[in-house]
Amino acid sequence: MKFFQPPSRPRPRLALIGLLAVLGILTLPVPMRGQIDSIMPLTRVSGPIVIDGVITAEEWAGVEPLPLVESYPNFGAAPSEVTEIRVAYDSEYFYASARFFSDDMSKVIASALERDVPSPSDEGFGIVLDTFNDNENALSFWVNAAGNRTDLSISRDAEAPNGTPWNRSWNTFWDAATVRDDKGWYAELRIPFSSLRFQDKDGQVVMGLIAWRYLAQKNEFVSFPPYDPQWSWGFVKPSIAQDVSFENVFASRPLYITPYFLGGNVETVKLNDVETGYLHASSPQRNFGADLKVGLTSNLTLDLTLKTDFAQVEADEVQVNLTRFTLFFPEKRLFFQERASIFEFSNGGPNRLFHSRRIGLSDYGQVPILAGGRLVGRIGGWDIGLLNMQTQKIELADDDDKDVLIPAENFTVARIRRQVLNKYSYMGAMLTYRLNENGDYNRAQGLDGIFRLWGDDYLSAAWSQSFRTGQASGLSALDIGRLRLNLRRRGITGFLYSASYSLSGSDYDPAMGFNSRTDFVRIANELGYGWLGRENSRIYTVKPAFSTVIFYGATSGKIESSEIGPRLNFSTTSGHNFGFRATAITEVLADTLWLPEDTYVDTGSYRFADFSATYQMPISSLLRAGVNFSVGPFYDGFQVTVGIDPSWTISERYKVSGNYQVTRATFPDSDAEFTVHLLRARLNANFDAQLSTRLFLQINTATQQLAANFRVRYNPTEGTDLYFVLNQNFFADRNLDPQPPLSSGRTVLLKYSITFLR
Repeated sequence: MKFFQPPSRPRPRLALIGLLAVLGILTLPVPMRGQIDSIMPLTRVSGPIVIDGVITAEEWAGVEPLPLVESYPNFGAAPSEVTEIRVAYDSEYFYASARFFSDDMSKVIASALERDVPSPSDEGFGIVLDTFNDNENALSFWVNAAGNRTDLSISRDAEAPNGTPWNRSWNTFWDAATVRDDKGWYAELRIPFSSLRFQDKDGQVVMGLIAWRYLAQKNEFVSFPPYDPQWSWGFVKPSIAQDVSFENVFASRPLYITPYFLGGNVETVKLNDVETGYLHASSPQRNFGADLKVGLTSNLTLDLTLKTDFAQVEADEVQVNLTRFTLFFPEKRLFFQERASIFEFSNGGPNRLFHSRRIGLSDYGQVPILAGGRLVGRIGGWDIGLLNMQTQKIELADDDDKDVLIPAENFTVARIRRQVLNKYSYMGAMLTYRLNENGDYNRAQGLDGIFRLWGDDYLSAAWSQSFRTGQASGLSALDIGRLRLNLRRRGITGFLYSASYSLSGSDYDPAMGFNSRTDFVRIANELGYGWLGRENSRIYTVKPAFSTVIFYGATSGKIESSEIGPRLNFSTTSGHNFGFRATAITEVLADTLWLPEDTYVDTGSYRFADFSATYQMPISSLLRAGVNFSVGPFYDGFQVTVGIDPSWTISERYKVSGNYQVTRATFPDSDAEFTVHLLRARLNANFDAQLSTRLFLQINTATQQLAANFRVRYNPTEGTDLYFVLNQNFFADRNLDPQPPLSSGRTVLLKYSITFLR
């Protein structure tokens, strides 16, 4: 097969001409879809509403239920079970109540008791508030029949091609209570306006609202407003929310102070200098600090932190890497979660101009953060975000137990963005600056935007550059820059397409971002078509598609890698999901690719193919599993990968879940082979909504990792947490000489934090 060969240097003029043409199109009128343009005034209540789950006529007098319809799977139908949702407010709180009747209460499951850990097998009641009414970001509040609460922040208008569109690590203060009887279950929610960020104009506020009920055992969503089956995540999609208004509601300026106290011990085990035995060391851990959150104005929030607590109460998931590129790990630390979407600057996939894990984490371990601050909010029509953090100078050990000096560093991020052209489009700019005590710096800057062209067609664009100490002179803007253009039709039905062009220079290196690859031109396209099954059909969606992804060397102009092939996805009304894919792959290795068990692939050009299949049982099932399978040539060898993701909700208190994947590769020409096992197993035991435990076991034979994370969380009241954490690592390779002890290191931590609100 002969591939198109681009010139030795990429020509950005075509991209520029395309951008100019698109900007011309942007001046055309944009027909809006999904959102009702009228503003619905909400009912203001005068008397107090007691949050106890008991919905009385006196408390909710004059508040009419929302007009609910079924959105999934039978769009526009009446709810299969009697459902009433009411919303109201007073000067301090937003209220919501639900009366959910059931034909068979024995099928109403409420298995999740741990805060912020919902279960898809549970019936649920959710409220979504687009507080700034920007059709891009929102907050979601979710409660199950047992009263367990989950709050989420939503970004990118719930469009997440590579994952879920929400951040479950975000938290705020709110209340909920539920009651169950033999006819149904009932819920009341109370959200303080002080827990929300919004703009008021002389006491008048407009937000976007979505309210929904999820009937898990019927795989049914009932919502207001109804969301088109076009949207996979319609029940949390800000752009389809109904605009609602509040009168005489004013944004407040609360003050939160959260001190924390941390104590524990870290034990390490390492080989001695003469490699005849192992040395054990113990290091007591004692720390304290505080976070301060204050509303400077009605729209601006300042977060300050002193001796930031980044104790690892939730372990990263181990991964198997069979590529030549760096793996991406998401941010889980709480300090970075508030309005995190403001700091998003996407370069496609996991690549981004700012990745907060660059702060306080190095290749050799954690780096203490002395202090920092963050300012987020809105001024006029501008969303703004400012962040500054200072880390401490520290010595850490590398993989060979040699000391590595990490200098003290300062990290600064500045971000602005605003809506342009229409209420579904925005433009923004970002600056990052990393400076160490030796005067070495790295600066990156960029412009980005998402523009709704017409209907469901969107253009995403981003351009960024990086500069650093010691950078060679005479570099062009392309050498130190990265460009991304993506034209895409959103949704799951009808004619669907995506066309992308990306360019990264050889000297582009944003030290506060994540960048898996440099010096390339990437051209990617996808064409597909999605169908919805007819009424009462067992098939819900069918989507065939054909995609191509080709990477060229930006300097050489030659193909470095490509993936081309068709795929087919379809789902059933009851929730079964199937996927099939065949891919022709080209990889050109400039360096030797090292694989597990000391196997490797020599430099050269390789062409091979891969066939994969996936199956996912309905997520609402108490006992469910997903299965994936991949087989085909692999460079100059052959590989087979099989994986399973089981989950079993044993009862309201106990849940077991996990992931197991095995990969087997053989290389007959070199008489080499490897087998990699990856296991992640979780056991959750919840005694009630305040006390929960979790055991997380991970095994990765590729890196000889064997680790266990045990966590106990006691959450007696909102804002008060007591954690006990045990992280235990093991020597998985028992054939080492000298033979190691069983434990390779242990961390025991006790952490207490409490929030004071003024």
